Amino acid sequence: MSNHILHHYIQGQWLKGSGDALPQYHALTGEVISTVHSDGLDYAGMLDYARTKGNPALRRLTFHERGRMLKALALYLLERKDNYYRISHMTGATRADSWVDIEGGIGNLFANASLRRRFPDEPYYVEGETIRLSKENTFVGHHILTPKRGVAIHINAFNFPIWGMLEKVGCNLMAGVPAVVKPSEQTSFLTEALFRDIIASGILPEGALQLVVGTGRGIIDHVESQDVVTFTGSAETGRKLRAHPAIIQHSVPFTVEADSLNAAILGEDAVPGTPEFDIFIKECRREMVTKAGQKCTAVRRILVPDTLLDDVQAVLTKALSQTVVGDPSVEGVRMGALINRQQMARVQQQLDLLTTENTMVYGDPERFDVVGATREKGAFLPPVLLRNERPFEQTLSHETECFGPISTIMPYKNLEDAIILANMGKGSLVSTICTHAPETMREYVLEAGAFHGRIHILNRTSAKESTGHGSPLATLVHGGPGRAGGGEEMGGMRGVLHYMQRTAIQGHPTDITTVTRQYQVGGTQTETPVHPFKKHFDDLFIGETLFTAKHTISEADIHNFANVRGDNFYAHMDATSLEGTPFTGRVAHGYFVLSKAAGLFVDAKKGPVLLNYGLEECRFIKPVYPGMTIGVKLTVKEKIEQEYDPTREGVAAIPRGIVKWLVDVYDETGETVAIATILTMVRLKPIKSD
Repeated sequence: MSNHILHHYIQGQWLKGSGDALPQYHALTGEVISTVHSDGLDYAGMLDYARTKGNPALRRLTFHERGRMLKALALYLLERKDNYYRISHMTGATRADSWVDIEGGIGNLFANASLRRRFPDEPYYVEGETIRLSKENTFVGHHILTPKRGVAIHINAFNFPIWGMLEKVGCNLMAGVPAVVKPSEQTSFLTEALFRDIIASGILPEGALQLVVGTGRGIIDHVESQDVVTFTGSAETGRKLRAHPAIIQHSVPFTVEADSLNAAILGEDAVPGTPEFDIFIKECRREMVTKAGQKCTAVRRILVPDTLLDDVQAVLTKALSQTVVGDPSVEGVRMGALINRQQMARVQQQLDLLTTENTMVYGDPERFDVVGATREKGAFLPPVLLRNERPFEQTLSHETECFGPISTIMPYKNLEDAIILANMGKGSLVSTICTHAPETMREYVLEAGAFHGRIHILNRTSAKESTGHGSPLATLVHGGPGRAGGGEEMGGMRGVLHYMQRTAIQGHPTDITTVTRQYQVGGTQTETPVHPFKKHFDDLFIGETLFTAKHTISEADIHNFANVRGDNFYAHMDATSLEGTPFTGRVAHGYFVLSKAAGLFVDAKKGPVLLNYGLEECRFIKPVYPGMTIGVKLTVKEKIEQEYDPTREGVAAIPRGIVKWLVDVYDETGETVAIATILTMVRLKPIKSD
């Protein structure tokens, strides 16, 4: 890859760009490995192309189709991961560092793909419950989310060239929105390599993704109200971009995930000799040296009880002394280089500032060994541990971040002080509390939660399987308040919905049913001559209803059900114990009412229905006494076609779908006594052969 010229991928073409060549350096040798030309790019045309080509193609797909698309792409990239590891080595990353970036990034695609099972097989999402807005229920409200008609613009940091892109595009593609990705021009050579494979795969529709590998100056000048911008990087740059006139004028959603002064707190119970003390030391060391400290989530402040300050310092410095710095390809090396010498100079500048107040107790940037490489050519720094004796007075530790393998240890007197110190970072992405004391972890979460996007509780019970302080997960929110940017990325369904517009819809239940394709209570219920359990998935329609025969509840029903179930709760069996209860007599079991309802609506003969898939919601609204007569209205509420694979065994090989049924059990007065949503698995019609 020596002196390779990177290309942008814009409007379906690979373009070199123009203007001065920006060099990209090998982190370990300092050699120029590639160059980028950032001028001559049509950003307005690029965004318009995404809106007019990529957006319609993506938003026409259902969530299930988008999910399968992401899964296919993840599998395709995973097969080519060895090439990404080879290139990632040039960023100074160890194999473990690269794993987080490469396979962690691809894992985000898998995670977002799996979310399809939580969304309908539709291009939109209906959120929450129907809201009754009128006395007779002829006017109701609901919320629907549809894909924005714009483009997501992702401006990413240098430290995770692959993960930074994939963790974001997984969300917007799942939502049905295209993206323009602008990785850092310092490490975009790795992003470009993976991006070329994405385009070569042919899996994504035209216009779904575009790539700018240069500086990207002007990329947000042409944003419009339907667009979304995300930024990962320094808090200072994030503030400048947030104030961009186009962002303000068009009220463009702008998410910042900024580097923050994350803290790790050793609980007062975690004294030397406890598992928590050892776990804490291991976690702090790992956070300092992983990615050479170039993580927005890295531990920058280490808070320990004042009585343990010397103990922690001694054990942690011993652990750090075992860290071999150098070329990660050399056996025994555990920490590589910073991204380049320019970044190393910035870290040194911030370190010089911190040392005006803090004492350097381990590590010397002027004197350390490098294995397998030349210190003067590469961007190497050793792990550096600082000590702040007076963290309430010496506040640079809470204000200045060195984006490298540098942390500051500081004392606290009690948990209240620890919480205040942790919160003095003015907002962070994550903090860790290492304790086995329940009251400590609870108080810390409740009192520090407002200042931290994520709190990691670490102790002997969680350490074995914990993903660690610095590992954001696709299913949880990643972001934080204040200095951390105030944004939220990923977070499972939340991350997807960020790229969709939530709209309140109002109307008659029948009309809302028509729009959402989910039956709304009070909407038209249509009965057909054929029992719905005799119909294949394809032939059922939303609002189709079976009105069952009726059954009068008897005392024998209650006795028999109690005997079978072993449920002799006094309200069902002892009429003398009802004083002071809501009941006027012995009441039928709620689950008997539901069971009897099933007996009324089930068709016994073998047919397209394969099995009962479960129960989502159930409410027992009105007591049912002996002598009352119940009937059921069974209505097709929603249909979700499932994936199948004829090469597999069992139900996975059967073409099928899930039908959600609204079960409305009513009495002789017409009032609902119980309401539930049950699910059945139903065959699709057999495919006719030519």
